[in-house]
Amino acid sequence: MRLLVLLVLLFTVETFSQEIPSRWDELTASDWPRALEKSNRTIILPIGILEKHGPHAPMGSDLIRIRNLAKMAAEKEYAVIFPDYFYGQVNEAKHIQGTFSLPVNLTLELLQATCDEIARNGFEKIFIINGHGGNPQLLRYFVQTQMEKKRDYAVFFHTPEHNEVAREKIAEMRKSDPANDQHGGEAETSVLLHMRPDLVQLERAKNESGKNLDRLGELPNVYTAIWWYGSYPLHYAGEGGVATKELGKVITDDNVRSIVEALRAVKADTTTLKLQNQYFEEVERVSN
Repeated sequence: MRLLVLLVLLFTVETFSQEIPSRWDELTASDWPRALEKSNRTIILPIGILEKHGPHAPMGSDLIRIRNLAKMAAEKEYAVIFPDYFYGQVNEAKHIQGTFSLPVNLTLELLQATCDEIARNGFEKIFIINGHGGNPQLLRYFVQTQMEKKRDYAVFFHTPEHNEVAREKIAEMRKSDPANDQHGGEAETSVLLHMRPDLVQLERAKNESGKNLDRLGELPNVYTAIWWYGSYPLHYAGEGGVATKELGKVITDDNVRSIVEALRAVKADTTTLKLQNQYFEEVERVSN
C-alpha cells in the first residue's frame, strides 16, 4: 500500500513538473531548464503592430490575433512564447492616431537586440510568426541580415499558406471580394469575432469605405512607398461588416495547423545551425 502511494506521488510530481507555462513572462526561474528542454531550445516570437483596422476593430488587431495563434500552437506543440512584440514596419499609417511606429533603424536594431538577448537566455531557434501585412518584407530582410556575422542561433520566419481544403471552405463562406480583403476586412474581422468578439464594434464597419481608390493607377508595374495611402487613405481595405465568427474559426484553425506544422519541423531541425557554422568557416577561410 505504501509502495502504491509512493508511486502515485512520484507520478503526480512528474506530471506536475511537465505542466509549465509557455509564455516567457509566466515562467518561473526554476521552470527555465525544463522549458528549454521541453521546447528543444525553441521560442516563438509573435510580431504584431498597433494601427487602425477600419472604424470597427481594435488598434491591436494584429497583435491580438498573432498572440492567440501563438498560444494555440504552443498548446499543440510546446515552445516558449516571447511576450507581446509590436515593433514593426507601419510607416504607412502614421497619419492616423493610435499608430505606433518607430524609426526604421531602431526597429531593426531592436529586433536584432531582442533575438540576441533571447539567445543569451538559452534559445537556439527563434521562430517568428507575423500578424501584420506590412511586416513580411522587413522580416525577410532581417532574416537575411543574420548572414552578416556568425551567431549561435538561427532565425526562422513562418510563411503561412492555407491548404487546399481550407482554401475551398474559405472561398465558399466568403461574402466579399478576396482581392480587396486586405486590412480590417472580412477575413481579419472574422478572426477577431472568433477570438475576441468583445473588442469588435461590427455595427461601425460600414461607417467608412474600404474600397480601393486606385489613385496611382497610371503607374503600372511600379512599386512606390505611397501606394497604400494612394489606395486606402482611411487605412481600411475590404468589408468588415460581412465578417462572421464561423469564417474566423476556419481561418484560425488552418493558421494554427500551418504554424504547428512549421514549428515541429523547426524544433526537429539539426541542419540549419550546422550549415550556418559551415558557411562562416568558409567565409573565414577566404577572408584570411
